[in-house]
Amino acid sequence: MPTPPTTTRDARLDFRVSREHKRLIEQAARVTGQSLSDFAIANLVQTAQRTIDEATITRLAQRDRDRFLKLIQSDAKPNKALKTAAERYRKRRG
Repeated sequence: MPTPPTTTRDARLDFRVSREHKRLIEQAARVTGQSLSDFAIANLVQTAQRTIDEATITRLAQRDRDRFLKLIQSDAKPNKALKTAAERYRKRRG
């Protein structure tokens, strides 16, 4: 797994791990042909992105997805609350 593209490595993360964990991580880096740093960075970045995605992406059950699609495809007119929310959004965006 290649290291994600970066601009400059100008920040540091410092932490301690057990000897067992270090040996395991070093072995994994060797078998993937990466340096310890590249292996650690690639995996930390990948896990960080997955964690953020899981926390911020809304997943719908099939029933909810079908209902949502039906609603956005309908010719229903926006109610007062939706119009107010849209206007508030427009004002914030400038």
